[in-house]
Amino acid sequence: MHHTIRLSPRDNVVTATRPLEAGTTVDGVATATLIPSGHKIAIAPIARGEAILKYGQVIGYASADVAPGDHVHTQNCAFAATDHAYEFGTDLRPVAPAAGDTFMGYQRDNGDVGTRNYVAIVTSVNCSATAARRIADAFGPEELAAYPNVDGVCAFVHGTGCGMAGDGDGFEALQRVMWGYARHPNHAAVLMVGLGCEMNQIDWLLDAWGLKQGPTFQTMNIQNVAGLRRTVELGIEKVRAMLPIANEARRTPCPASKLKVALQCGGSDAWSGITANPALGHACDLLVAQGGTGVLAETPEIYGAEHLLTRRAATRDVGDRLVGLIDWWEDYTRRNKGSMDNNPSPGNKKGGLTTILEKSLGAAAKGGTTPLTGVYRYAEQVTTKGFTFMDSPGYDPASVTGQIAGGCQIVCFTTGRGSAFGSKPAPTIKVATNQTLFDRMPEDMDVNAGDILTGGSTVEEKGREIYEMFLRVASGEATKSEAQGLGDHEFVPWQIGAVM
Repeated sequence: MHHTIRLSPRDNVVTATRPLEAGTTVDGVATATLIPSGHKIAIAPIARGEAILKYGQVIGYASADVAPGDHVHTQNCAFAATDHAYEFGTDLRPVAPAAGDTFMGYQRDNGDVGTRNYVAIVTSVNCSATAARRIADAFGPEELAAYPNVDGVCAFVHGTGCGMAGDGDGFEALQRVMWGYARHPNHAAVLMVGLGCEMNQIDWLLDAWGLKQGPTFQTMNIQNVAGLRRTVELGIEKVRAMLPIANEARRTPCPASKLKVALQCGGSDAWSGITANPALGHACDLLVAQGGTGVLAETPEIYGAEHLLTRRAATRDVGDRLVGLIDWWEDYTRRNKGSMDNNPSPGNKKGGLTTILEKSLGAAAKGGTTPLTGVYRYAEQVTTKGFTFMDSPGYDPASVTGQIAGGCQIVCFTTGRGSAFGSKPAPTIKVATNQTLFDRMPEDMDVNAGDILTGGSTVEEKGREIYEMFLRVASGEATKSEAQGLGDHEFVPWQIGAVM
């Protein structure tokens, strides 16, 4: 393995593949100081105000004169807002169809396919959270032993649902989340629980989306049932009646075209954009070739790379929708006295990422190379096939909640610093960007993309490995996060707007 990696001939920085002592010669220059692994080194003079280039793209501007061999990071690389002349549809690469792959899934009556078979308890408001949890807690391993085809009883509770406007972005997003979970293909049955007086009324949801109650879809609220204890008791009765019906489901062969996979990253480092994210992008390409769907999200984390995605827009309307999201986020952060560059966390920076532009260029690689076929609002149902994008914050639990509500049955999550994230009802596959992390957190990481860096695997080979894991997990193989029981507390609808 070489001391450094240069990702484009245009770049004026390289990335250290291991810690480098001061005086180490790389690309014909000597390092001025100790360079941590994953951090950047200037290989040419960069004058104050001049662009710093990585991936052949601008990741920031020199805030001071930078000499060859200098460590390039927060002390001398500054963020500036992007100003792209967008191109639309200029980088469209045809997809070679490759149908034929299958997985063992649960065929639902509406044509959707589940990868898991849960009974869900969905709350309309935080006031019914305790009732929902107590109902779910009544169904442990002993109670479920008689229902081997049921993966569990899960309570999806949250911290909002009232003290909010009865229309607008926040209310509509929460209703989409509730509808998406109520009709998610990984749920065999659903019980919705409310308080009764909340702003987010269950009855409004039923009317707006045409949901009908029946043996596997029931609603109730605490005020009508007359108290918490009675609500819990009635809820347990309702779930007990649902379990035998849910247990009738059986896995059958289903085409890979039925899969929707959420493409996620969290705790990113400098290797994310070099190993795990491009590998996940290749896995997405393989899924799209089968007629399946990949859903990228985290709008603040494509900021500065969105021009690469508009070039892949299948239509001008799709490209314009993506640019509209970027405009909304710039306004949103400005109104809240923030900056788009607030996104890189302390852990991201310790791992070698300096600005949101650098982080975004690596994050966008999760979307592979195929055309961008659709752009969706947060938690909106994803109906187009292929590579798509969903608006969401960069906060992982809120973003994944939206993707699952949009119909994703699997989540694939890359991480460089380490993450213990997991989700229900869609299981999360976690991909480590580097060998050190994979070795340090073996109970949490499903795939090691670090061997791309050492030459033990190529991006394409690792992408194939990830894609094949999609099919195995969709068929019932447990992920590391599932084995540890994660997912009950990671349901976090995005809270937009004032709390009143």
